[in-house]
Amino acid sequence: MPTCPAPVRRLDTAATAELTATAAKLLDFHGSATSPRLLADLPVMCAQLSRELRHALRPVDTADGLFVLRGLHPDDTELGPTPGHWSAVGDAGALWDVVLLLVSTLMGTPIAWDGQQEGRFVHNIVPSPGHESEQTGASSSVLLTPHTEDAFHPGRAHLLLLCCMRNHDNIATTAASIRLTDLADEDVAQLKRPIVPILPDDAYEQAQQFAGRPAPVPTLFSAPEGLTMRFDPAYTPVEDADETWRAAYRRLEDELARVSVAVSLEPGDVLVVDNDIVVHGRVPFRARYDGTDRWLKRASVRVEGRPTRPVAEHDEHGYGQAALTA
Repeated sequence: MPTCPAPVRRLDTAATAELTATAAKLLDFHGSATSPRLLADLPVMCAQLSRELRHALRPVDTADGLFVLRGLHPDDTELGPTPGHWSAVGDAGALWDVVLLLVSTLMGTPIAWDGQQEGRFVHNIVPSPGHESEQTGASSSVLLTPHTEDAFHPGRAHLLLLCCMRNHDNIATTAASIRLTDLADEDVAQLKRPIVPILPDDAYEQAQQFAGRPAPVPTLFSAPEGLTMRFDPAYTPVEDADETWRAAYRRLEDELARVSVAVSLEPGDVLVVDNDIVVHGRVPFRARYDGTDRWLKRASVRVEGRPTRPVAEHDEHGYGQAALTA
């Protein structure tokens, strides 16, 4: 697997200063990165940013389906220790929450979930004791299987942003674009069939208790610019499908593995992923729980009117989960 060949967009000193100063102004005025009034002010503040900065913070626009935004520099000492659970973060790194929200707003509309991390628009991804082997961001000792974010839900993000606060051990995020794979037409046709559902992952306990019947969904579908994808093998009952479909699914997994890249984020890096064409995961690591473990902040973005998803998704129940918009 190649290491860190991802496209990089570098912010110069002036752009970095403009972005962080705007975030600091918002945080100082509203007092909290979770303030509803701060969220309401985001579009106004984004409109005041320079043309050069807004251009640098445009969405993904290549077949790679991702890029690393580089140039931000959080102070490791000021952050304090990596918490052992997202709920223990408090206001740590609040400035970077606002930075991430500004970047998200320039690219689309930030979204949150009422059933995940108390409806926060910026999630904290840290290894947590007791969750080492789960298929969630709180895991550590297992491979986080490549997947598209919140694949179970029709209102899932179009873009996923991961901002690195700390990564002393150079733990890699993996990513692979469907646009770089070489699948046979027959396999594509099979995977466009809605055969099995994608179930809610372990981060959504309420959704897992939903009484409605899971709806089968297609894995692949066509959009004006090429194939798009909805993929989460860890929460897909593949065994319920016919053998022809399962074989096509395995070949898709193999192709995604073939084109996968490993991106080792540096503090301040923001990995921007097109959630319609790229799967992402994480290599296993040993968490120390000593305050120095890997720490990411995550934001999800919806791009209104984007023609990348089947019309049939409008009829899905989403397992009772509601997406909140900033």
